[in-house]
Amino acid sequence: MAALESPENHIKATATSTATTSSSSTTSDLNFSVRRRSTTVTDSPSTEMMESEDLKSNGKECDKVTNENRSDIKFNYRPSMPAHRGVRESPLSSDAIFKQSHAGLFNLCIVVLVAINSRLIIENIIKYGWLINGGFWFSSKSLRDWPLFMCCLSLPAFPFAAYLVEKLAYQNYLPKLVVVFLHTIITTGSLLYPVSVILRCDSAFLSGVTLMLISCIVWLKLVSYAHTNSDMRAIAKSIDREDVQSISPCVGNPYDTYFKSLVYFMVAPTLCYQSSYPRTESVRKGWVVQQFVKLIIFTGFMGFIIEQYINPIVKNSQHPFKGNLLYAIERVLKLSVPNLYVWLCMFYCFFHLWLNILAELLRFGDREFYKDWWNARTVEEYWRMWNMPVHKWMVRHIYFPCLRNKIPKGVAILIAFLVSAVFHELCIAVPCRVFKLWAFIGIMLQVPLVVITKFLQNKFRSSMVGNMIFWLFFSILGQPMCVLLYYHDLMNRKGKTESG
Repeated sequence: MAALESPENHIKATATSTATTSSSSTTSDLNFSVRRRSTTVTDSPSTEMMESEDLKSNGKECDKVTNENRSDIKFNYRPSMPAHRGVRESPLSSDAIFKQSHAGLFNLCIVVLVAINSRLIIENIIKYGWLINGGFWFSSKSLRDWPLFMCCLSLPAFPFAAYLVEKLAYQNYLPKLVVVFLHTIITTGSLLYPVSVILRCDSAFLSGVTLMLISCIVWLKLVSYAHTNSDMRAIAKSIDREDVQSISPCVGNPYDTYFKSLVYFMVAPTLCYQSSYPRTESVRKGWVVQQFVKLIIFTGFMGFIIEQYINPIVKNSQHPFKGNLLYAIERVLKLSVPNLYVWLCMFYCFFHLWLNILAELLRFGDREFYKDWWNARTVEEYWRMWNMPVHKWMVRHIYFPCLRNKIPKGVAILIAFLVSAVFHELCIAVPCRVFKLWAFIGIMLQVPLVVITKFLQNKFRSSMVGNMIFWLFFSILGQPMCVLLYYHDLMNRKGKTESG
C-alpha cells in the first residue's frame, strides 16, 4: 500500500519539510525556491516578485508532473492494458541459460551435495565402522624409510654440481660439448639415484611417491637451469659479436651465475629458471596460518575418503581385464565418485594451498599456478590450464625448441605428451614396483582425445561437448581404471613375493 501512495501527497509533504528545515538538499526547483524564501531576507519588492513568479511557474510544473504520474497509474494498471509486450526467452532455455548468473543454483547444489554426502558418510560409518588403516601408506617399521629420507636430503648435491658446471662455463674453462655432457650426467643421476633407492628398499607407498615427485621436480628444474644458462651464454656471445638479430627479448636479464639465484629457484614454486622473479613486498603471516589450517583439513578429508571408501571398493573388486565385464564397469563407476573427490582435494591442496603458501613465504609474485581448467572445452585446453608450472616448462624447453628445429607442431605436441607420460609412469610405477605402463598408456591415449575434442569443438562451437567428454573419460573412467589396474597388479606382485 505504501508504494501506491498519491504523488500529490508526497509533493506536499516534501514542500512542508523543506519550509521548516534548510539542511537537506533536493533537485526539485520548487523545494529550492521555498527554501530560499524561508532562509533569506528579501532586499526589495522586485526580488520578492521574481521569487513569487518562480514559485508559481515551478508549482505549475509540479502539477504537470503530478498529473502525468496520475495518468500513468490510471492507464498503465488498468485490466485492459497488455501484460505481454515483447518476445522473451525462459531463463533456462538454450538461448538464455548462459547469459545470466546461476549463483543461487550453485549454492543449492553445494547445500544438497553437503547434505547427501554427510548422510552417506554417517551411513557408511554405522554400517562398516571405522576402516582407516595406514599400513599401505605408512610403513609399519619407520626405520625402513630412512634410506628414502637420506636420499631426499642428498638431492641438493645435484643442483650444486650443476652450479659448479655453469660457473666453469661462465669463466670459459669448459667447451660447450663438455658442459652439455656434464649437465646430462647430473640431470640423469638426479632421477636414477632416487629410483634405485626406492627399488632396493621395502618402503611405504607414500614415502616412495613423495621421493619420486621431489626427484622429478629436481630434474625439471635442473634441465631448465642448464637450458636457460646455455641460451643466455649464446645471447652474451651474440652481443659481443653485435649480432643484433640473434638477441632475444630477455636480454634485460644479464648472464651471470649467482648461487643465491639457484638456491631461490630450487625452492621457489616454479620450474622455469630466470635470474630474477616478480616479488611481493611482505609476507602475510596471518594469511599463511589460515592456508595451513585449510591444508590440514583438506588433507585429512582426502585421507578419510581414501581409507573409508576407495580401499574397500578396490579390495572387493577384480582385475578389470580378467573378470566379468559388467562387474568391472560397476566397480569403475562406483569408484569414480570418491576418486573424483580425492583428485579435486589433491588439486586444491597442492596447486592452490601449498604452492600459494610457498609463494607467500618466499614472496614469489607470479602465482598463476593454474587456470580455469574445469571450463576446458578440449583435452588440449585442459593440459594447458591444469598445471601451469609444468605447462610453462613444456612450452619453454620442449615445444618451442622443437619448432625452432623445424619439427612439425603435431610432432612437438606428441613429444610433450611422451615426456609427460614417462614421468607419470615413474611417479606411480616405481613406488608400486609394478611396471605395466598403465599410466604411460593412459597419458598417451590423451592424444586421440585431443583430436576428437578439438573436432567436436570446431563443429559445435557453442556447446560444451568437449568438456563433457573430458570429464567422462579423464575423471569418471580413466582414473578409476588406472587405480584398479595398479592395485591388482601390486597385490599380485606381493602375493608372488610372499609365496616365493
